[in-house]
Amino acid sequence: MQKIAIIPISEAGQGIANTLQRELHAQTISRTDVSKQWKQFDAFVFIGAMGICVRTIAPFIKDKHEDPAVICIDSLGQHVISVLSGHIGGANDLTREIAGILGAREIITTQSDNARLWALDTLEKRFGWPVASDIYDMNDCIFAFVNKKPTALLLEARDEGTDYLEKTLPEHVTIINDITEADPKKYKLLIIVSPFIRYAPEGMLHLHFVPMVGTIGFGLAHHPDDYISIYDEIDEAFADRGILPCAHKYCTIDVKEDEEFCKMLEDEYDEEVVFYTAEELAQIDVPNPSDTVQKHVGTPSVCEAAAILGSNNGKLIIPKVKGKNWTAALAIDYNHLRTPLAYRRGDGGEAHIEIVGAGPGDPELVSVRGRKMLERADLILYAGSLVPRELTDCHKPGAVVRSSADMTLEEQCSLMKEHYDKGHFIVRLHTGDPCIFGAIQEQMAFFDANKMSYHITPGISSFLAAAAELKSQFTIPERTQTIILTRGEGRTPMPEKEQLHLLAKSQSTMCIFLSASIVDDVQRELLMEYPEDTPVAVCYHLTWKDQKIYRGILKNLAKIIHDNHLTLTTMIVVGEAIDNREGLSELYDKHFTHLFRKGKPS
Repeated sequence: MQKIAIIPISEAGQGIANTLQRELHAQTISRTDVSKQWKQFDAFVFIGAMGICVRTIAPFIKDKHEDPAVICIDSLGQHVISVLSGHIGGANDLTREIAGILGAREIITTQSDNARLWALDTLEKRFGWPVASDIYDMNDCIFAFVNKKPTALLLEARDEGTDYLEKTLPEHVTIINDITEADPKKYKLLIIVSPFIRYAPEGMLHLHFVPMVGTIGFGLAHHPDDYISIYDEIDEAFADRGILPCAHKYCTIDVKEDEEFCKMLEDEYDEEVVFYTAEELAQIDVPNPSDTVQKHVGTPSVCEAAAILGSNNGKLIIPKVKGKNWTAALAIDYNHLRTPLAYRRGDGGEAHIEIVGAGPGDPELVSVRGRKMLERADLILYAGSLVPRELTDCHKPGAVVRSSADMTLEEQCSLMKEHYDKGHFIVRLHTGDPCIFGAIQEQMAFFDANKMSYHITPGISSFLAAAAELKSQFTIPERTQTIILTRGEGRTPMPEKEQLHLLAKSQSTMCIFLSASIVDDVQRELLMEYPEDTPVAVCYHLTWKDQKIYRGILKNLAKIIHDNHLTLTTMIVVGEAIDNREGLSELYDKHFTHLFRKGKPS
């Protein structure tokens, strides 16, 4: 969190100062204290005339890499002006935040912001990308970029930052797929985002950002005397193999938890260190298993297995490297790898399957991540009986889009395997959230058996859409604090302990999936515990264009569904939380104290 000082120049700005002090967790200081505290704060916010602000700070200004952010607000709170350190110091972002708090107009004069161009000197801090190129070339690169000189962009990883660059690509920037395409006759500037060592052509301006996407797995000798040098030795060994320092996580076996090297990683280098048991590591297939390692620690691999496991079963980029008293390997999560040919073997083996939750139906309710997955996919296999086809309209040209409604499990798996073997990126699109009645377990068993890479992107479940469309909070203070997600017993038997009448004993808010066709049995079981006048809501095609919602009471539940001929994609909600407006939470009570606010005495 930024340490922010508020300087009201006159009494006229005191009200604004009080608001900002509260909203920004800032500290109010006197203008005469600025000289003594110039190095103590990340940002100074003046409230008053710009001239007074400038004359106050002028003696202390050095350069943009050292100066704090400075903002000036007029005493009426109409304009918020970014004065100093707009990018590196964060004044531009703070200006926008303060303008939002005050409902004021932001005034930012930085060329790249006003031209809607990337602020190159902020990408390192914004996305956690160390700069591997010569930092002293930064200003020349910025000058070329903001003047819209032809720029090549080489992306060899995927993260939040690269997604941002692709989404906001300026007209003078061209994405290239390989360093050999960086032709100095065509481009003045080359921007690289890659964990790999890359050399720009002679005479070409370039910036190289390193995305921290790697996971290092390591093994250690028992309490080595030279542990201090191991950190650098691993980096040097990886550099010899073409990889820059890019690890965001270090992983090893749990018997090494008390090693000095592990403590050093955490305490001196502020690295995340994750420990796995021998049993967990032994489940991972590796290219270089060792009988010696198996004998000593109970698993055939430590460094390779830990790297793969720590990267969410990612791709092993650097297999086991042996040092004097250590071994190390590096893997990258498949979600951080890009699908272009640079990451595919000749046989198309570097494929991935993303199981995506489509949400309740409205295409605008799929998650941002889910939408990105759909836009990237080579194959989209969607649950056509439950997911509107419009959700797939964002597919890229040439993508295959198929409904699984008329396919057996074997046919679905066969289609996905066919594309997987070609190195394709596959989206299996399920309704709502795939982990709730999503029938993905049998698919994951197939993926596991065939050693296929996959991951799950969650979605908004229909029970959440039901709460939103009913304008109801499903948990009521002191009355019901539990939500039950279940289904009635149809062709799929219910476990004995999960019969509806047993779940109904708590009289919690109950959301019942997949049960419209057996509503008579559902109503009979619920009436064994709930009062007959308990509110119910029957929600058909939630958030779809033809959405229908019927309210009533429990004794009429079956009649509502029969009279309206409802079957598939119908959610039944039962409980007194429906349309309830009674019962206050203490969270916003003026007498209630919590982490962010001290309550007033009664």
